Amino acid sequence: MGVTRQKHAKKIMGFYKHNFQFREPFQVLVDGTFCQAALRNKIQIREQLPGYLGGAAQLCSTRCVIKELESLGKALYGAKLIAQRFQVRNCSHHKNPVSGSTCFLSMIENGNPHHFFIATQDQDLSNKVKRKPGIPLLFIIQNTMVLDKPSPKSLAFVQNLQTNQLVPEYQKQSIVELKEKEGLVKQEGEKRRKRKRAGGPNPLSCLKKKKKKTQEGQEPSAEKKKRRKRKRNR
Repeated sequence: MGVTRQKHAKKIMGFYKHNFQFREPFQVLVDGTFCQAALRNKIQIREQLPGYLGGAAQLCSTRCVIKELESLGKALYGAKLIAQRFQVRNCSHHKNPVSGSTCFLSMIENGNPHHFFIATQDQDLSNKVKRKPGIPLLFIIQNTMVLDKPSPKSLAFVQNLQTNQLVPEYQKQSIVELKEKEGLVKQEGEKRRKRKRAGGPNPLSCLKKKKKKTQEGQEPSAEKKKRRKRKRNR
């Protein structure tokens, strides 16, 4: 594995981990076209993919993909055997199987809540995946697995997040739950308590007291003057 290719993959994985909360084990939905390309190019997906992504990976498929490979006959028998070894993820097409591409698109609806990677050689499916933000895309070139760079849709989504113009619904709920846990959410009817400020003495009451003192102090002086006048008259 080339050093440049490994650095490229590490940088892209950092983007998805930081902005879309991708964590190990990484869940990779693998379709029949990817299995066929891996078989043709002698790529051991289970052994090589974890090293390329830099962490444990769970290779997954769906019943629709396996049914599709079965219907294509001997030409894709080897690809069917590879897909059958992967974990089978439940889809909503139990009674009426659909094409592998249609099934995969249904698995990443509503913002890809299960954090799936899509591994495919189907160009039409790849183009549709790129129109949805936050979905890593894997494909094979010659004998090499490649993690595609983030799509313009993913880059625009992250830019909107950074400017607080767009917040996913699941993140909003997580923020609310975190605030409730930390006791930062105010209950209805709760009022802020006002701080009691230390107040000084009432200036009016002080003035009244001073007037009383002056009046009390003047009374004895008036009595003394009257007594002096009496003594003189005598």
